[in-house]
Amino acid sequence: MAGGAREVLTLQLGHFAGFVGAHWWNQQDAALGRATDSKEPPGELCPDVLYRTGRTLHGQETYTPRLILMDLKGSLSSLKEEGGLYRDKQLDAAIAWQGKLTTHKEELYPKNPYLQDFLSAEGVLSSDGVWRVKSIPNGKGSSPLTTATTPKPLIPTEASIRVWSDFLRVHLHPRSICMIQKYNHDGEAGRLEAFGQGESVLKEPKYQEELEDRLHFYVEECDYLQGFQILCDLHDGFSGEAQRNIYRLLNTAFGLVHLTAHSSLVCPLSLGGSLGLRPEPPVNFPYLHYDATLPFHCSAILATALDTVTVPYRLCSSPVSMVHLADMLSFCGKKVVTAGAIIPFPLAPGQSLPDSLMQFGGATPWTPLSACGEPSGTRCFAQSVVLRGIDRACHTSQLTPGTPPPSALHACTTGEQILAQYLQQQQPGVMSSSHLLLTPCRVAPPYPHLFSSCSPPGMVLDGSPKGAAVESIPVFGALCSSSSLHQTLEALARDLTKLDLRRWASFMDAGVEHDDVAELLQELQSLAQCYQDGDSLVD
Repeated sequence: MAGGAREVLTLQLGHFAGFVGAHWWNQQDAALGRATDSKEPPGELCPDVLYRTGRTLHGQETYTPRLILMDLKGSLSSLKEEGGLYRDKQLDAAIAWQGKLTTHKEELYPKNPYLQDFLSAEGVLSSDGVWRVKSIPNGKGSSPLTTATTPKPLIPTEASIRVWSDFLRVHLHPRSICMIQKYNHDGEAGRLEAFGQGESVLKEPKYQEELEDRLHFYVEECDYLQGFQILCDLHDGFSGEAQRNIYRLLNTAFGLVHLTAHSSLVCPLSLGGSLGLRPEPPVNFPYLHYDATLPFHCSAILATALDTVTVPYRLCSSPVSMVHLADMLSFCGKKVVTAGAIIPFPLAPGQSLPDSLMQFGGATPWTPLSACGEPSGTRCFAQSVVLRGIDRACHTSQLTPGTPPPSALHACTTGEQILAQYLQQQQPGVMSSSHLLLTPCRVAPPYPHLFSSCSPPGMVLDGSPKGAAVESIPVFGALCSSSSLHQTLEALARDLTKLDLRRWASFMDAGVEHDDVAELLQELQSLAQCYQDGDSLVD
């Protein structure tokens, strides 16, 4: 690994986190596969931040995610826990053994036809630094090196996606997957339903030692570890399954408070309208058609937002470290932030960036992605904004000499100035960090067909057929410390006070005491006060 790579270790905890993570890693891998495309801007994002180099037992160099994921029994489908890149040492020992062997068979999940081209290949990093795929030796010699974009994968249907491993197209290191065998992913029995169950799992020596061993393995090989990015299910025991609304409320509250206590920054990600008991309709995207009941769809949208808002600490040039990003957004105890995005960013042919931004008027442009309600009318304390995938020729307005610019944005001479000026107009006096990238976000298969009116480059076109093939899109994303969290966290606390915990003895039996709930309420209310709009204190 190149020195000073500013490594990040990713942890995925839970099954929906696995869905988001599968889309996320597919998008990273698709970006690697486009490294030799002359149309792509060179080296804006550094893959070494997220990936590590290694070597198989056969001496082949590999490039795999720096990742630890935890999930429940039954969540891997046909994916092997040890992955497919590195041959198992016990298997090698069995091959060398010349004595009698007894074979025990267990029922396997059917092979996924959409991953057959991927499962028959081994990824390697070639000498020119490009990620390539090489066929695993089959006794007849290896096929020549080919780029990762061939062969073209089959496109999975929504009905074929049962678990996240059904569409993950990235090879994982053997130390990445950690399965919790005492709880089942599906079925009526043996479910991980409550926060206390998840806490007790990691207190068991078996899982505690296994997780610590994997953490040491990845951390100790880093030159300069920035930190950890953790995708964690909030609705269940990784924070239980969301079978009971009351359990979801309790798990969400416990998860938020505990994550805030042990993290530099926490961002809820959801397409739902509310974190509390009262159901709210899912958010709407003008240029997306998605099914809010399908994790395959919802996780794709959230992964796209995540791939955009995490850009600052993955930049090759002038990166913002995770520590500095967290410090900017979390001052005065505001460790919880909201996310928002425009997916895709609406730039029509012939339009410039100022033209498109002016169309939003004075409204907050992005769709909220943290289940905190609409951001209009709320106060922003600090924000980190990323706009990516806009061609440089569209950054500024081409005005006829002598023609006065129609707005202050049109008078700017660079795309960076335009974005900074726009944010200043929207939120005067707010601390803002902004980044403008040429690199778009990858949405090639197995990313679902969600786009209603996009051409292949991601430009919005009226009248385009639904489900048009799109491979990359421009995205506008933001992390924001917002006063909307005051109302959201207080509403969560109010919902908790209405609960009769005697009716939910099974949740309490999982290891949570009444005093824990009382302390939880106090901490939620204290956290909510951090986001109270200063202007309202005058009333």
